[in-house]
Amino acid sequence: MKYLIVGLGNIGAEYQNTRHNIGFTILDAFANASNVFFTDNRYGATAEVKLRGRTLLLLKPSTFMNLSGNALRYWMQKEKIPIERVLVIVDDIALPFGTLRLKTKGSDAGHNGLKNIQEILGHNNYNRLRFGIGNDFPKGAQVHYVLSNWSDEEAEKLPERTEKSGEIIKSFVLAGAQNTMNKYNNK
Repeated sequence: MKYLIVGLGNIGAEYQNTRHNIGFTILDAFANASNVFFTDNRYGATAEVKLRGRTLLLLKPSTFMNLSGNALRYWMQKEKIPIERVLVIVDDIALPFGTLRLKTKGSDAGHNGLKNIQEILGHNNYNRLRFGIGNDFPKGAQVHYVLSNWSDEEAEKLPERTEKSGEIIKSFVLAGAQNTMNKYNNK
């Protein structure tokens, strides 16, 4: 059984440690903990993790954030992975820093990556892990905020939150979305 785990982010060194790239950061940590490496492929960098008889295809799209749906669709079709076994990892300014929420559907909440995925899929019924990045920015400075680096305090707490995200990914694959939401949401 195959799963597609998609971490959203922007390619390029200038975006590497930004809030908007938390999807890439989480997948990098997950791959590192699993002793696997990403290789460049069509529409993104991929890595495979085996977990109790299941295969997790980790994908960091090489498209920019607002075209993430193209990479997701390509790999879903290529690997014949149904939407129920897809998990998209995304930053969320509506949640306080480090808050983790698994959802099985919902709006794009103004996030360009999710907006494009919804356009490509034609619906919003797909699993997503929302990672709270907070909203500590003045009016009109949202773009600068999401594309800036973590504060020192956030950077210090980031490894624990990325590890917890890895636990949620494993639970999603092994126990399903509903059980994972019951266990981890609001914790």
